[in-house]
Amino acid sequence: MPLLHLSLPPHRLLVAGRGRLYFPPAPRHTRLSFRAAAGDAAMSVAAEAYGLPFPPERASHHRELAAAVAVVERACRLCVDVKRSLFSGGKSILEKNDQTPVTIADFGVQALVSLELQRLFPSIPLVAEEDSASLRSSNADDDSSDVLVESIFSAVSDKVSKSSSLLTQNDVLRAIDRGGKDAVSFDSNPATYWVLDPIDGTKGFLRGDDALYVVGLALVVNGKVTVGVMGCPNWTNDTIPNEKDGSAAACNGRGILMVSHLGSGTWSRRLSSEIGQSTTAPDIWKRCFVDTCSVVHMARYCIPDSQTWDMIPLSVLFNSTTGESDPRNENEILLLSVFCGSLCKYLTVASGRASVFVLRARPTTQIKSWDHAVGVICVQEAGGQISDWSGKPLDLAADLTSRRIIYPSGGVLVTNGALHDKLVEMISANYK
Repeated sequence: MPLLHLSLPPHRLLVAGRGRLYFPPAPRHTRLSFRAAAGDAAMSVAAEAYGLPFPPERASHHRELAAAVAVVERACRLCVDVKRSLFSGGKSILEKNDQTPVTIADFGVQALVSLELQRLFPSIPLVAEEDSASLRSSNADDDSSDVLVESIFSAVSDKVSKSSSLLTQNDVLRAIDRGGKDAVSFDSNPATYWVLDPIDGTKGFLRGDDALYVVGLALVVNGKVTVGVMGCPNWTNDTIPNEKDGSAAACNGRGILMVSHLGSGTWSRRLSSEIGQSTTAPDIWKRCFVDTCSVVHMARYCIPDSQTWDMIPLSVLFNSTTGESDPRNENEILLLSVFCGSLCKYLTVASGRASVFVLRARPTTQIKSWDHAVGVICVQEAGGQISDWSGKPLDLAADLTSRRIIYPSGGVLVTNGALHDKLVEMISANYK
């Protein structure tokens, strides 16, 4: 059997020969045990072997993308398992200072992703939505906080790669905080970092119905979004046909995984039914394209659940209807009911289900980078376009020190590309 050399750091090189695995000794300074190092290398093997729709030579960050695919699939399974037992007993939901809900799954996904990425890419920081402050302070006068932390720990330890048997609750809390607001400080130089939204659409996740929610992970390299993975466990196969090839869009069945790499396109496939189940069959991946609509009033639109059509400048020119089968004239547009978070809307545009997603910036609400970063590359690589309402690209580095907030002028416009310039012109002319 020929030797197999993987692209790993020198102290994590894995060599396979004659059916055996050999792990060279780790440097003395490392704090990992032999077993942990073996687990890390095994996770690297799994990531490298994770079937992607294009070869490594076409993607400079192929290894990062493979690892992101593997961990997002694990995170989606965590969400499904938590949702199944969410209301079975005990406290499982907190309310943050901004009155948005956060669940075991939000914290669990962030801890899981943080742990896995830190093992594989320890030098790349993480920017993510949650921190453990609310966990540590929630109902400190009773046992509910301990129960919640234990539930999160249980969810994570069941899904994390088995690199060490020494995972503790404090490890999980520290992993959550690795992505928190005080974890890393940037400067004005272009930076490389991960951006994670553990669950985009938590309100939909809590509703217990088929409202969509997304686990979204992006890699920003030197200031540019380069890699993106979105997992939506309850995406269904009732898709609008993809006009590019006449087929059903991207994914048949329940659950979708969408991946993008700069210059390599956007692709999707069904979520694996089991954790860690990977496949390299080339025909399971479907190339994603935005729709080809070029007539403004014939396009399919979506807006945030918290906003109404009359808040969008286009409402000066067009009425809206939610009836897809209703006849429409040139003064009326179709507004799709795509419930919950922003990433769900990006996914909908990138898959060809919708033509346009438009969001209005409001003085009372901050627009967070994790609600947009992975969506940006998925739509762009599917042929779409993203800008603020003035037509300028979204600036993920506008928040110089933390990279957590973006400041789009007027709002965010996500389109299939063919409609973009027309809509920027219409919005600019009617925005007050």
